[in-house]
Amino acid sequence: MYQNSVDIMGYLGSDAETKSIRAGVPFTVLSLATKRSWKDAQGEWQSHTDWHRVTCFGNLAEFAASLKKGAHVHITGYLRSREVEKPVTGKSKKSSATLKVQLWEVRAIRIAKLDRTAEENPSTDIPADDPAS
Repeated sequence: MYQNSVDIMGYLGSDAETKSIRAGVPFTVLSLATKRSWKDAQGEWQSHTDWHRVTCFGNLAEFAASLKKGAHVHITGYLRSREVEKPVTGKSKKSSATLKVQLWEVRAIRIAKLDRTAEENPSTDIPADDPAS
């Protein structure tokens, strides 16, 4: 049995960004901040912010494109990984070395905007014909 599910709530660190994959299919990228807080050994509150890349396709991408920096959202989805090559830069500008990096992102299935009343709080499910699956 396998399970890959993500349920996160936080605030957008920037406006939604719409992009296209090679086939011209549009998608929306969100930068979501979540925060953990705890008391340290001295009883002082500490916190740590994690940043999550969230991608949305189909009708959900259209909805997500309207989200602005500071929006409080609840996202349900699953983890996706992909390998990308990043150029390695050093003292020599002529270097063509690359580094393979494993990137993780949340693929959104559902987004609920939390900072409005329930009537203004549409949630949209991603269509079954997700082109990037």
